[in-house]
Amino acid sequence: VSASAQVTVQGSKFTDNWYIGIQGGVSTKTHAGNRWLSNLNPNAGLRIGKNITPIFGLVAEGNAYFGWRGRNMWLPKNGEPHHNGLHTFVKTTNVNLLANVNLVNLFAGYKGEPRTFEVNALYGFGWLHEYGTKDDMKFFKGGEYHDNFLTSKAALDLVFNFGGAKQFQFFVEPSMNWVMRDGVKYNILDSWFQVNAGLVYKFKNSNGTHNFKIAQLRDQAEIDELNRIINELRNRKPETVVKEVEVVKEVVKEVEVVKEVEVGKEVRVDDLVFVTFAQAKSALTPEAKKALNNIKEGRHVQIVGTASPEGSAEANQRISQARADAVAEYLKSRGVIVDEAIGKGVQGTTSNRIAVVYVK
Repeated sequence: VSASAQVTVQGSKFTDNWYIGIQGGVSTKTHAGNRWLSNLNPNAGLRIGKNITPIFGLVAEGNAYFGWRGRNMWLPKNGEPHHNGLHTFVKTTNVNLLANVNLVNLFAGYKGEPRTFEVNALYGFGWLHEYGTKDDMKFFKGGEYHDNFLTSKAALDLVFNFGGAKQFQFFVEPSMNWVMRDGVKYNILDSWFQVNAGLVYKFKNSNGTHNFKIAQLRDQAEIDELNRIINELRNRKPETVVKEVEVVKEVVKEVEVVKEVEVGKEVRVDDLVFVTFAQAKSALTPEAKKALNNIKEGRHVQIVGTASPEGSAEANQRISQARADAVAEYLKSRGVIVDEAIGKGVQGTTSNRIAVVYVK
């Protein structure tokens, strides 16, 4: 089975997009002569799953069945039925591993968060175990008693997503389930129809949300041009900046976050050092350390960390502060005096993953 993401999304690490839920409902046998409505059997279970992309995921579930109405009479080799009724509270358990396809996202695309109503298709295989003793239920094949069987399931989930962060999900699931006692055969006389309902909780992801989020990609040509302008400014003779750091705002469009400097003081481009970070990271790269090494021992600095717009406000504030702290610790180790190191989260519409160091 393979899946390809058609859009770049955040929150696709292995530890992201896991969920857990409970479910329960009723089932009825589909063999000839069974009275569907009067022979309903209750069941309950758990499911755990992971969405690998906004379209494709995997689900593992286990159900316990508490009724035995409408049970087939299995005929052994001698042609005589043996069925005295199971004496256990749980009659049968069935464990499935299913592929899950979000049909709404498949055909309509993913918009950055789950829709309120969605439809999922599920299909896969499982393992069924029948409880009781040989006197309870005898099924002979070549003289052996069998109580474990391969199963298969096909289902549709009618999903309602709710909660402030769409972290909860309620679903209604009609399904067909087959027992494969003689190889992989889909026999309507050896199957059951089931309708379950369930409640799911989606765990929080590394991007600060409970779902996939479309990444805001940067155009590489724009980044290259930005770097060219910055390098050109660094190589120029220092220029006085009007209104403190307005010229830098024009260059990186993010330096409005720099802490206000002393009123009336002239700020030059050479007074500013920019440190970039990887997404969701606060570790200093060798290039960042090389830039910070140009700040001489004994100088006073102010540091402001920022974040790109992805993620929640809380997560962005946390990572921006971590970036400011990482720069501060490195400069302190080199004898630089850090007057202030603050995180500003996301600033403006073009905020990025940087720390700005103002050298006084």
